Amino acid sequence: MATLRPMGSERIWLLIFLLPTLLGLALGAFGSIFASIGISFLDWDLLTPPQAAGFSNYINLPNDRLFNQAFWNTLAFAGLYVPLTVVISLFVALGLNRRLPGTTFFRIAFFLPTVSSPTAVGLLWTWIYAQDNGVLNGIITAMGGDPVRWLSRDVALYSVVIANVWGAIGGGMIIFLAGLQAIPKDFYEVAYMDGAKPWQRLWFITLPALAPSMFFQAVLTTINAFQAFDYIYILTRLGNGNSTMPTMVFSIYRSGFRFFRMGDAAAQAVILTLIILVLTWIYFRLQKKWGAQA
Repeated sequence: MATLRPMGSERIWLLIFLLPTLLGLALGAFGSIFASIGISFLDWDLLTPPQAAGFSNYINLPNDRLFNQAFWNTLAFAGLYVPLTVVISLFVALGLNRRLPGTTFFRIAFFLPTVSSPTAVGLLWTWIYAQDNGVLNGIITAMGGDPVRWLSRDVALYSVVIANVWGAIGGGMIIFLAGLQAIPKDFYEVAYMDGAKPWQRLWFITLPALAPSMFFQAVLTTINAFQAFDYIYILTRLGNGNSTMPTMVFSIYRSGFRFFRMGDAAAQAVILTLIILVLTWIYFRLQKKWGAQA
């Protein structure tokens, strides 16, 4: 007959096995957050001893032209990227939520950019957008048109949004596919027997049942939008290290690792974190309101 171990012993072993993860979370995640907050009150260039700066790094941010430009660029990018990613991911999931020949191939094809190297994908889009010998301009030229500067300041926003949406569709598709497959088939059978048309089943059954998935995807996509950096940096960087469309993360990178203003970069990182927290809080408040009305 098996003997039962004391609960205290199991808890000790549980803590032992969780200790590396807890240490990594405490030092790597929370430690970095507190370190960034502390550095934001310093004047430090990584080479000389840090000097106390008080709130000057925060006070000077409104006068930073690059930060202001990056802030509005990030808002414009998020305003396009979030709804496009959520809507397109949803329609792709609806189209691939069927047992048809080739469905598995298309699921893998749409998900592949999500697990691919951002650098490799960014270089691929650089080749597509290239003014000379680029894929898009090659098609336009073959049709008798003039080449377009896809990564110029006037068009860069839309170009990087397309590239980022293309890279994010796969992740949203997986989330929506999981939500679609969790909807009981009985709902559709009853609606079909009652004479509901396909668009009615979509509007009154599928979309309400996918509300939690859409909420989660909206929150995740918003966070990713404000943290966007890799594709944008690769596509829009210039020879002098600047960008045709700087974002907030690019501004943090430029302040910290090009000008070595670590206090300024940390202050921008804190502001970015607060913006993401406020937007996430608004999302959760809206979700509770919708749930109460439902």
